[in-house]
Amino acid sequence: MKAAARLALDAASVRGVTYADARVVSIRNRSLTTKNGRVGHASESESLGVGVRVIAGGAWGFAASADLDRAAVEAAAARAIEIAKASARVKREDVRLAPEPAAVAAWTTPFKVDPFSTSVEQNLDLLLRVDAEMRAVAGVTLAETGMNFQREESWFLSSEGSDIHQTKYSTGAGYTAYAFAGSEIQKRSYPNSFGGQWQNRGYEQIEEMKLVEKRLLRCIRRINARRVRPRLFWMDRNWVCRFTNPSGIRLNWIVCSAWRQILRARRSSRWKN
Repeated sequence: MKAAARLALDAASVRGVTYADARVVSIRNRSLTTKNGRVGHASESESLGVGVRVIAGGAWGFAASADLDRAAVEAAAARAIEIAKASARVKREDVRLAPEPAAVAAWTTPFKVDPFSTSVEQNLDLLLRVDAEMRAVAGVTLAETGMNFQREESWFLSSEGSDIHQTKYSTGAGYTAYAFAGSEIQKRSYPNSFGGQWQNRGYEQIEEMKLVEKRLLRCIRRINARRVRPRLFWMDRNWVCRFTNPSGIRLNWIVCSAWRQILRARRSSRWKN
């Protein structure tokens, strides 16, 4: 990766530009979900590319390539220079960079366990155990879990001498249980309702969440403890139904077309569509 960044920088610098930099980025992702005891989605992907920026004739030029062989990298550098020269024809003034010392650094997300050192089978086994725990609770009609990993490694080199290497990890997981009863619905999520808890850490993040511990599933076991009642609000010409329990705790927002139809049938004088 660094060799490709160096090649791109050299290819741009020899053409007499006033500034050039190159960044090579490699991204690996793993995304897993389950739904009611079955694997819902399982994918692993990798992407790799190089981006070149130059200042030529007092204007910026940019180009990129997903191919890191010599010919493709040199072509990307040449294309960036062509774009800069074309942009220079319509510039109002020259691009001026703030004077900054060259940065030389290497940084990696602090982690104990590389999430990609764990197998897909191991990850799915954990998610399916959580799924089974949720479906064992009376009243739960839909159980969903998810786990996601990402590693982003990048090299940045500039004509001013900067040399920066970064490796960033992101790890997250979570689960959601739904209970449907007629026209009513309740939802419980752990650890939050936004697809799980994400942190810049390794697989130890998943281990520390202790997803299958009974104490973390207690809120789901209370999912039918109280009967919910709907409250309707007028918003942007759409009925929005907010479900709350008797103590007034907000549970979920959904577009409630069903309740609009019910109200129409009752010909309520209080609520009008």
